[in-house]
Amino acid sequence: MKKYNNNDFRITDVDKEFTVYGWVNKLRNMGGVIFVDLRDKTGLLQVVFNKTSLESDFAEAENLKNEYCLKITGTIQKRAQANPNLATGEVEMLAKKLEILSPSAELPYNLYEDGKALENTTLKYRYLELRKDKYHRILESRAKIMKATRAYLDDNDFTEIETPILCKSTPEGARDYIVPSRVNKGSFYALPQSPQLFKQLLMVAGFERYYQIAKCFRDEDLRADRQPEFTQIDLEMSFVSEEDIMTMVEGLIKKIMQDVKGITVTDIPRMKYDDAMNYYGSDKPDTRFAMKLNDITEIMRKTAMNMFNTVIENNGVVKAIVVKNGADKYSRKDIDNLTETAKVFGAHGLAYLKYEDNTFTGSIAKNIEEEKLAKIKEELDIENNDLILIIADKLKTANVALGALRLNVAKNLNLIPKGLFNFLWVTDFPAFEWSDTEQRFMAMHHPFTMPKDEDIDKLLEDKAHVYSKAYDIVLNGYEVGGGSIRIHDQEVQRKMFEALELTEKQIKEKFGFFVEALKYGTPPHGGLALGLDRLVMLLNDTDNIKDVIAFPKTQSASCLMSEAPSEVTEDQLKDLGIKVVDNK
Repeated sequence: MKKYNNNDFRITDVDKEFTVYGWVNKLRNMGGVIFVDLRDKTGLLQVVFNKTSLESDFAEAENLKNEYCLKITGTIQKRAQANPNLATGEVEMLAKKLEILSPSAELPYNLYEDGKALENTTLKYRYLELRKDKYHRILESRAKIMKATRAYLDDNDFTEIETPILCKSTPEGARDYIVPSRVNKGSFYALPQSPQLFKQLLMVAGFERYYQIAKCFRDEDLRADRQPEFTQIDLEMSFVSEEDIMTMVEGLIKKIMQDVKGITVTDIPRMKYDDAMNYYGSDKPDTRFAMKLNDITEIMRKTAMNMFNTVIENNGVVKAIVVKNGADKYSRKDIDNLTETAKVFGAHGLAYLKYEDNTFTGSIAKNIEEEKLAKIKEELDIENNDLILIIADKLKTANVALGALRLNVAKNLNLIPKGLFNFLWVTDFPAFEWSDTEQRFMAMHHPFTMPKDEDIDKLLEDKAHVYSKAYDIVLNGYEVGGGSIRIHDQEVQRKMFEALELTEKQIKEKFGFFVEALKYGTPPHGGLALGLDRLVMLLNDTDNIKDVIAFPKTQSASCLMSEAPSEVTEDQLKDLGIKVVDNK
């Protein structure tokens, strides 16, 4: 059994004999002397082969190639010239015995140059890509996060309980992955998008404090921070308020950050959803830099410019962001590119002003009254070389489009500080959001989210102004977790279903077992789920979630290494009562 890690040898080990294991990371044949950087999971140790000391056949050492797996016995000696870039840089091993445990075929790509190979190639040979120190560091930090989570929740009287993977399909979410039943032909399971119903049932069952590091599945379009299967740290508590849950989760975040990053996190600030949207244009604002959204509707009211008047008269708004010292950094072409970005997020256009040499210029400068320009300068604290980006539209559109421009500009101008971890609670979410596709109000979170006590009477009459006991935790502009207090009152749950326009038949078909359970003394309860993959991604300074998952899927939800998904045999399909139809 391997007893020593290659990265652990120091000057105190000189003249001692050890047996080490690992892979050839790099080799240099100097003619009669061969130097090998031997890599294991902890790091590198330089090994020296020469004909005098090596008891094995020296020809074996001469035939070594990159990624050969070796067993070497030798003596630690002081290096003639230390390498300050290596933890083991003061020492090396003088090899006595060499055993090739396994040779390596010619590598399909260069493992030692990051970013050179195509992603499809690195995913096909994922087991080779994972040999890199980068992935060892990331996956070890992932393990530390899970260890810290279990330690903290165990210490706080939570019980870890697994919930089913084969579940019932439910509405009001992303598409389910469905699994056919062989025993019940024509019926299907769904893989869980979250353990939501089961963890609430555990509260009904009286467990009071539950957690699980749970696998979840969503059949949706993929992107850099999304995978079809993902992991969440899921917890639920009975007899609690919003404050209780947020305080408990803050403690967990503080422990994770201390144990994994050695960083002390102070109390996490809070911001209401409406404020997040109005000031940052996002319900997951990146607060590492300023550049808030400014409402200049009243300044622009009754201006000579019809484009602003028309919007304001139709209950729209005029909002702006100020790019400090940014006027000379954006050409007309750059502004055109920002305009196209704004249009992607629903805006009809983008106006701009530059303030240079104590004078306003820009697309609308000549058409805005002097007194209004003076008011803009005063209220927005405009200085020379400032750039002002302006959108006039519906409130939601103006917020979202300007929020996107805020991030775009900050990234382009390197305004986002490195090495910061800014956590934020976003609270008081709307209970409903309007769906243009469905032409009805949908649950913003899920149908079991408790409305604010003062808004329960609005459930059927004023859905647009119903707020919920829901909360998200945000890190550096990413949502890393979300939860809510759940509905435990049968009458409130009935009103919620009615507000969502679900029929009795639909309620019974989709949630029958759960609604039945609510009849039997359900305690007040609530919870939260942290996205483990996204948290690992952010703590390791990568923007690609594939980096933090051992064997990820591609954008088309396939695994190039194992070639999943794949076709199955006709006999398997016959057992399931399924026939594949070609819709091409």
